[in-house]
Amino acid sequence: MSGALKATAARPNGKNGAKGKSVAVYSSDDDDVPVVKKKRVSNGKGKPSKKRVKKEENDDDDFGLESEGDKPIAAKKSKPQVKRKAKQESDEDDKPTQKPTAKRAPAKKVKKEEEASGSETPQSKKRGAKAKKEEGDEETKKGRKKKKEEEQEEVFRWWEQQAADGDTSEKWQTLEHNGVYFPPPYEPLPSSVKMKYNGKPVDLPLASEEVAGFYAALIESDHAKDETFNTNFFEDFVAILKKNPPRDGTKITKFELCDFRPMFEHFEAQKAQKKAMSAAEKKEAKAAKDALESPYTHCTLDGRKEKVGNFRVEPPGLFRGRGDHPKKGRLKLRVHPEDITINIGEGIPIPKPNMRGNWKSVVHDKTVTWLANWVENVNGNYKYVFLAAGSSLKGQSDMQKFEKARDLKKHVNRVRAAYNDNLKSKEMKARQMATAMYFIDVLALRAGNEKGDDEADTVGCCSLRYEHITLEPPNFLVFDFLGKDSIRYYNRVQVDEKVFKNIKLFKDQTSEGDPLFDRVDTTDLNKHLSGFMKGLTAKVFRTYNASYTFQQQLDQGTPDKGTVQEKLNAYNHANRMVAILCNHQRAAPKTHEQSMQKMKEKLRGFKYERMKLRHALFAIDSKFKKKKLYVEDESDLDEDAIADHEDQWKAREIEKAEKKFQKDNEKLAEQDEKPQPESALKDKIKDIEAEFKRLKKERGTSKAELKREKPTEKIEEAIAKLDEKIKTFKLQMEDREAGKEVALGTSKINYLDPRITAAWCKKHDVPIEKIFSKTLLQKFPWALEVDSDWKF
Repeated sequence: MSGALKATAARPNGKNGAKGKSVAVYSSDDDDVPVVKKKRVSNGKGKPSKKRVKKEENDDDDFGLESEGDKPIAAKKSKPQVKRKAKQESDEDDKPTQKPTAKRAPAKKVKKEEEASGSETPQSKKRGAKAKKEEGDEETKKGRKKKKEEEQEEVFRWWEQQAADGDTSEKWQTLEHNGVYFPPPYEPLPSSVKMKYNGKPVDLPLASEEVAGFYAALIESDHAKDETFNTNFFEDFVAILKKNPPRDGTKITKFELCDFRPMFEHFEAQKAQKKAMSAAEKKEAKAAKDALESPYTHCTLDGRKEKVGNFRVEPPGLFRGRGDHPKKGRLKLRVHPEDITINIGEGIPIPKPNMRGNWKSVVHDKTVTWLANWVENVNGNYKYVFLAAGSSLKGQSDMQKFEKARDLKKHVNRVRAAYNDNLKSKEMKARQMATAMYFIDVLALRAGNEKGDDEADTVGCCSLRYEHITLEPPNFLVFDFLGKDSIRYYNRVQVDEKVFKNIKLFKDQTSEGDPLFDRVDTTDLNKHLSGFMKGLTAKVFRTYNASYTFQQQLDQGTPDKGTVQEKLNAYNHANRMVAILCNHQRAAPKTHEQSMQKMKEKLRGFKYERMKLRHALFAIDSKFKKKKLYVEDESDLDEDAIADHEDQWKAREIEKAEKKFQKDNEKLAEQDEKPQPESALKDKIKDIEAEFKRLKKERGTSKAELKREKPTEKIEEAIAKLDEKIKTFKLQMEDREAGKEVALGTSKINYLDPRITAAWCKKHDVPIEKIFSKTLLQKFPWALEVDSDWKF
């Protein structure tokens, strides 16, 4: 925390430091660690397959729906610099080159001659079919490449046009879309699957059965262990039962007598069936789903095709909330067309809903960017459908947000001087305002709004109460409260003496449950700030301090001559400093220990491979045993570790052989060809077992035999590469461990100017794909064109 605070620049008339650690109560599984590029998998349409990702919308937008997009793409596995240079010299396209062997060249020639002569021999037919397939594959690749290039060319470069047009109140001139996609209707359970009450099956009508199913699906989760969740669910369930009572007359009055397990087991069986589907079946199911949703994925904005972000209406279910939300477990009702207002261009045909009903209303408001909205029933909040993160409208909004934060640099010293002077003002309101501004600036607290009785007890700066701050003389404050999304904010921090005296004064005048800043609210605060700079709010300060801290941390911590992984670790450290400053904390993912164990096993595999290469050198020439580079054994690799590694490796190889055997037979069956006999698999397994028997004999001998003979120079080169790989992998493990309780994604998406990352990557030769996911690259195209010397 102290590093992050120090980087936010010196404060006039005050010494600031910070200690302590924020503790999270909200769990997230998104590690957001740098990734490596994987081979793109085709979905049969010439595009990479898509996966779900978490919401990447504005962190402070309480009303946005979750959107779906692509998971982070991985970057290509980095190769040694020398090889890359050689490839570039040999091939302009930087593609791997392979010299055709003497045997292969004539074969190709014969193949062409046979095709030309029209020979009807079976062999020539086979070769001809293969050639046609290769030709077809080549055409497909070219088609995909062309389509990709066309898609890139079609990107609307709004950031270039914006400089000429300027900002206007109207966001668009023409807007055409197909409305929103409603989830399919409820499918009743088989007659044999029923919930039980007091040990007896209950015959529920569809409306009640659906609600029971919502809870049944969660009975093995932590939600079902939560008393508030269970109480709220049962209250709503009983209300539904009154309107739709059981057909057999059963009276359901006690939650403890309800047994939802038969429904749960049915759902689990359905999951298992889906998981067991073949690749072709999964592909077919996805194609059918995509065909239903395709009319809603894009809209036409000012004549341009733009992607819609969250076009799906949320299905009914149970509200889960975040943290200790008082309404968790409440029933989220099904949304109908009569609940939804759509925004569309005037004179455009009104789209028809994909379910029975008519829209609540249709508006033609050019000053807003939403396509549809409705009010959800649990919290009474508006839900909006916006364009996707990579759209021109969202991009313009993001750019304006970061430009405003960057513009604050010109005014920040005046703001700080003003609030420092007012810390000792005789007017209580001015003194409270100054103290609140100090917290917002130095600690990056959110401004905060008043909450109702039916909302989670989350607070921000202006809504802090007596019990949220503890005094520790001479000048330490201990903050402990629930912030946004019910994430605990705990921080012990040293503050300016005047701030300490003010908080003591405010506490002396109040008692537990009373607000500390009783004369200031967010409206007053933002009105006061707008006097220093047009559009300045407390939220702008948070964005400014996050981006400023990030820029300072990168400038101070990035090694000029480090490896790519060392630079990535410096980047993630800077990101962590911002996440700590902004309290973007989380509980360590449940899978963290398992993930770290897998990484340890992978590291052991690298060390094992290095040991075998060393022992191969010793077998060739014993003089290598005296070389300093090879004299010491690999750490953490004793005889038990070697035996364990070989056993696990052997099991994986056998499993791989079995899967390949099964897959090959499935392909042969599709082609109406005879499958391989079981003996082929047994022979393969026998070969694997023989190989591992040989490896077992080599244990403790300090000698090893490689599968393919290599000259000593090649073996030494391979060991050097492994040394580099081990070093890089250890850095990745350290980075993963350091970030287990910090959510890096929130600040990267919402608070860090993406131009800082783009410029840093260019300056330090780090591929931006190692930091930005595919979704973020699409979200911030305007940021990628900055020069390497650009600064926030």
